[in-house]
Amino acid sequence: MVLMHLTHIKAVTIILWMISIVSPVYNEEKNIPAFLKRVVPEVLTLEKAYEIIFCLDPSTDNTEAEILKSRAADNNIKYLKFSRRIGQPMATLAGIHHAKGDAVIVIDVDLQDPPELISKMYAKWKEGFDVVYAQRTSRKGETLIKRFVSYVGYKIINKISDVEIPPNTGDFRLMSRRVVNEIKKLKESHGFLRGLVALVGFRQTAVQFERDARAGGKGKYNPLLGSLKIGFNGIFCFSNYMLTLCTQFGFLVAGVSFLLAIVYLIMKLMGTPFPMGNPTIVILILFLGGVQLISVGILGEYIARIYDEVRARPKFIVDTSEGLDV
Repeated sequence: MVLMHLTHIKAVTIILWMISIVSPVYNEEKNIPAFLKRVVPEVLTLEKAYEIIFCLDPSTDNTEAEILKSRAADNNIKYLKFSRRIGQPMATLAGIHHAKGDAVIVIDVDLQDPPELISKMYAKWKEGFDVVYAQRTSRKGETLIKRFVSYVGYKIINKISDVEIPPNTGDFRLMSRRVVNEIKKLKESHGFLRGLVALVGFRQTAVQFERDARAGGKGKYNPLLGSLKIGFNGIFCFSNYMLTLCTQFGFLVAGVSFLLAIVYLIMKLMGTPFPMGNPTIVILILFLGGVQLISVGILGEYIARIYDEVRARPKFIVDTSEGLDV
């Protein structure tokens, strides 16, 4: 009886101290072996049970075959394959949803985020922090355009957002089980993990590092459009400020128009000649038309996100999986 009780305690302990590594992948066959070669030894130094979950967007190369080959040698390697390409943010959330670890670490396979940072994150977690995010001090291998968009984007988001998102951070972070559980309760369909983690709260800290260039291959999304899409989610999903800005700008334009009308009236009464012609009308129409289109566009961004939330479609659909309860 005592032996059975001790066996039960031991099993619970193994589950409690599992470390989950979540990695979204798409056309990354060249990086899978190098990634595992660096991640597995790092996780083994923690002397805890572990699982590595690859979240696979259907790829056109041999990424899936590489994952399955690695799993044949190590059954701690698991994977999800989706029914269609859903993008990195949703793939990451899917992995987080299925992770069983007491601590969950999100990291890309391109090795720009060094796996050697995992032990430092783990140490901070053991100190009592629920979120340990990696903060870049340099960004090797990134274009000037992407750096500029990222810098401006973080400035704008933190200026107007309801939550504060640390600058120079990505999805590379460690989250405790209670943070993961709270994220799973959230119903947002945008998948902006940095914002969701900031919204959940709890004790958070940073581990700084110098970001390397990609280990192999090229990035799988447009550096400008991809960054803008993520930035828009940060702005529109975590702040109503843009709607307020439209209202304020509308009052400003109306006020200027009212003052201009008074000036015209005074000049008319005083008999002062002033030019009134086609250029003035064209400029005013184009200006007001531009303001209206921008305002309608901002409204459209919010309405589109409301539409996505109301439909409540599944965030992801799993085609096949290995080693996970789906």
